[in-house]
Amino acid sequence: MTYQPAGRPATSVEVMTFGRLRELNDGGTQRADFHVLAVVDAGPGSVTVDFRHYPLQDRSAVWIPPGAVHRWDDIADVAGHLVLFVPTAPVTHATRELAASPDPAAHWGIPDADWPFVDTARSHLLFEASAPPSESRTELPEILLSALITRLHPPHAEALTPQVFRLFRSSVEAHFRRHHDADYYARALGYAPRTLSRAVQQATGRTAKAYIVERIVLEAKRLLAHDRLTAARCADVLGFPDASNFSAFFRRATGMRPGAWQAMMAAE
Repeated sequence: MTYQPAGRPATSVEVMTFGRLRELNDGGTQRADFHVLAVVDAGPGSVTVDFRHYPLQDRSAVWIPPGAVHRWDDIADVAGHLVLFVPTAPVTHATRELAASPDPAAHWGIPDADWPFVDTARSHLLFEASAPPSESRTELPEILLSALITRLHPPHAEALTPQVFRLFRSSVEAHFRRHHDADYYARALGYAPRTLSRAVQQATGRTAKAYIVERIVLEAKRLLAHDRLTAARCADVLGFPDASNFSAFFRRATGMRPGAWQAMMAAE
């Protein structure tokens, strides 16, 4: 397929090489509405995901979720594959939970002991993806994708976080554009504010309010850097009463005015 952030894979799971990505990559930022899971055989190289730089090293993996602003900075010497898949593609409960997580780990190394299993799972997926189209659609690509994700052991596949926090996280993801107050989420979820605060602190080391602020700031940065929205437009999209209110919020959180931050990103 063509790596087009504005669209989705033609099927629910597709695979491409880094060689093909090099042909398509224009060096600009991208924001897809599907997952991009990269398995790197060899580097070096680098990628930026939501304004953080990560090395593309031998036997490493990258997971870019839908909505994340990313840029392939240096892939001239990178070998490996990218698996593009829609959010509903994984078929097991555990892998669906991983795909639904709003903040997956962006990059991790694959231990030597795990590499043969990862390589085999990927080979099976590649073989199935190369099969000619069939009139009788099967779930084999989705099943093999789930096997690959399981074998990759993403860091966000650790022990489940408390149920209170997982509900809070999902609710923030759904409503942060309009609700910026931690008390709203406590009421909506039916928890006492102190119970919610303890759960968020335990899971993240941050207060519920700080978690919400970080999510709003991340979306603001995405809108400023990739969509090139003005402060006034960001204020409208993110539920602020006006541009000055949004600008003051952004400056308190980042130390920079929205326009200055946008200009800095454009100059990179």
